[in-house]
Amino acid sequence: MKIFAISDLHLSINNPKPMDIFGHVWEGYLDKIFADWNEKVGEDDLVLLCGDFSWAMALEDAKSDFELLKDLPGKKIIIRGNHDYWWKSISAVRKMLPSRFYAIQNDALKFGNYIICGTRGWSVPERNSALSLEDQKIYNREVLRLELTLSAASKMREKDDKLICMIHFPPLNSLKEENEMSRLFKAYNVDAVVYGHLHGQKKLELNFEKEGICYYLTSCDMVSNSLVQIF
Repeated sequence: MKIFAISDLHLSINNPKPMDIFGHVWEGYLDKIFADWNEKVGEDDLVLLCGDFSWAMALEDAKSDFELLKDLPGKKIIIRGNHDYWWKSISAVRKMLPSRFYAIQNDALKFGNYIICGTRGWSVPERNSALSLEDQKIYNREVLRLELTLSAASKMREKDDKLICMIHFPPLNSLKEENEMSRLFKAYNVDAVVYGHLHGQKKLELNFEKEGICYYLTSCDMVSNSLVQIF
């Protein structure tokens, strides 16, 4: 079993919102992603989709976007991004999903020797730049949700299992300074953290290691519309 990831597909079948207005990298981006996906992914592999999956505003309208990916090989694991306004209750999301799609929200799933957990996250503080009161409130709540999903993962973890945490927002600031989230990754012995959200100007390397944890930025436009192999 191989593990791949890509995020921020921003699909919009029912209410077209062309992404190429944001630059040449978005021209024909879905064709490039699908071609790469079909070349790399086998039926038993996992593909992690780290948020901002669809521009749809309602759950019903997101169905067509999922239909677009349902016949691609592999099992697809999704978390919520900040633009996934269609994402309502987790039970409603799971009921709507096509087969071989799985949604994570503050819990965890196990596939072979891999445990996948995740949450949305939020903007982390930069040095000498405090978050607004509202952003700090949301960030604190997301730290609690991160601990919930990591705790759920730890309860099903066995020897030699690899733990991958999906999070939409980058969990470190541009200086890679320690924060509440990175301390949780370390406390729960996370093997890999996969995230998206960033576009255009890169604030972090695409892949790097910090304190034994591998971090992967997988926003599709930042990785040349190619799936990133995690394991």
